[in-house]
This record gives sequence, structure tokens and C-alpha cells, in this order.
Amino acid sequence: MKDPLTLRNKEDFIRLHSKGRSVGSRYVVFVNLKNDLSYNRKAFLASKKVGNSVQRHRAVRLMREAFRQILNERSVPEGYDFLFIARSTITDSKCADVKKSIEAALKRANLID
Repeated sequence: MKDPLTLRNKEDFIRLHSKGRSVGSRYVVFVNLKNDLSYNRKAFLASKKVGNSVQRHRAVRLMREAFRQILNERSVPEGYDFLFIARSTITDSKCADVKKSIEAALKRANLID
């Protein structure tokens, strides 16, 4: 069964890129946009600029785990689409570094305090 909390449709990505608010940090580019749902949807991307498939998959796992930890510690408002795009600097980073980077991006987007 597909997870409804994950962005999958091409139209959603196009809408998010065209109308969403983008915030950059050291390891991650964060794009968010309000949706008309009562829950958040999220997606994690790593392009070929990040590295080979092993490095891209590690980058996605790091971002996913860091965001999961943030959700356990802090309150994030409901009704948003989130897109996390890995930068090439993420390849040699630790999970704690990525978590700080994502927290900084969320703060700059005024989604957490």
C-alpha cells in the first residue's frame, strides 16, 4: 500500500516548484507550500550531482532520518507539502549535521520556533 504522506504525482512536484517557497541551507534546499489537506506530505530528492546511487540513497536516508527526529522533538504545523533536495555537500556529513541544516531551513521558513 502506498503511503499517502509521500508526494508522488508529477503535478504536485510541478506545483511545489512553481508556487512553493524555497529556503536554502548548507546541506539541503527546502521547498514548502500550503496544501488543502489536514496532514503534511513530504518528498526527499537527491540528483546525480550528489554522487553515485549509493551516495544519493545515503543522502535521502540522512534527510529522512533527520526530519523524523525533528518531528519527534518539535511541533510542525499541519497542511503543508515539503520537498527536501540534497546538495552535493551532504555526501560526507553526519546525521546530526543534516538535522541542524534542516532545522535551520524550517526556522527560516517560519515553520518551527
